[in-house]
Amino acid sequence: MKFDFYATTYNSDRLFEFKIFAKSVFMPRFAFKIEYNGKPFSGWQRQVGHNSVQQSIEEALTKLEQGTHRIAAAGRTDAGVHALGQVAHCDLKKDWDTFRLSEALNFHLKPLPLAITACAIVPKEWHARFSAIKRHYIFRLIVRRAPVTHDRGLVWQVNHQLNLEAMRCGADKLLGTHDFTTFRSSACQAQSPVRTLETLNIEKREGWSGTEFLFHVSARSFLHNQVRSFIGTLERVGAGYWSPEDVKHALEAKARFRCGPVCPPQGLYLKGVSYPEDPFSVKL
Repeated sequence: MKFDFYATTYNSDRLFEFKIFAKSVFMPRFAFKIEYNGKPFSGWQRQVGHNSVQQSIEEALTKLEQGTHRIAAAGRTDAGVHALGQVAHCDLKKDWDTFRLSEALNFHLKPLPLAITACAIVPKEWHARFSAIKRHYIFRLIVRRAPVTHDRGLVWQVNHQLNLEAMRCGADKLLGTHDFTTFRSSACQAQSPVRTLETLNIEKREGWSGTEFLFHVSARSFLHNQVRSFIGTLERVGAGYWSPEDVKHALEAKARFRCGPVCPPQGLYLKGVSYPEDPFSVKL
């Protein structure tokens, strides 16, 4: 995929401009699958004066290729939110071997809890955000009286019992296409509050830290704080303070103040992102 064009005359400005254009056109685009513990980061997006996931990866890229690098992600996770399968892309000058590129980035990302788990060359028109057709989140909620130790910072812990069937009934009220004004942050910048929630499944299991509830949530796109607003509201249903019908009424109200409490970020994980064709189908 390497292309280069050189001027053959002393003063051919047009050929020189073509050389620069050709280099920019044929810069290979790389997709990355990324895993991180969100605890030490201010979130995905680069922020002045704060350590973000985006900034950390861009600085690692600078150590491989001089110049300014910008990566685009499938989703911008908030501070404290984790990722098992975040996806991002960037354009580089060199036609890197994907295995060597991921290994080099992981070397420069040490000792941060951040890793490139897969790397692939993708078409120039492929975009981590705009080519995605579905995002998948998982939320971990632990029921236990004693403070968690091994899962500290990785789960939301409550010390009271939760009714699984009541939460499932409440979750069913949220499925489908709705105006989710009630369940989005007042600071959300999305132009429309209408989204289609495809999956909101809840499972219960006994883990080493205690009884764990796993919330599986999928949609093409989400509003700011939408998933955490869902989980915080459904926890109230499971605790008996809300009924499943209260969830329906809150949704229909289309008013932020009708939402239940927004749960903390540490139990939320971006599990993966779906595309028409999986760019990482060929494993490293």
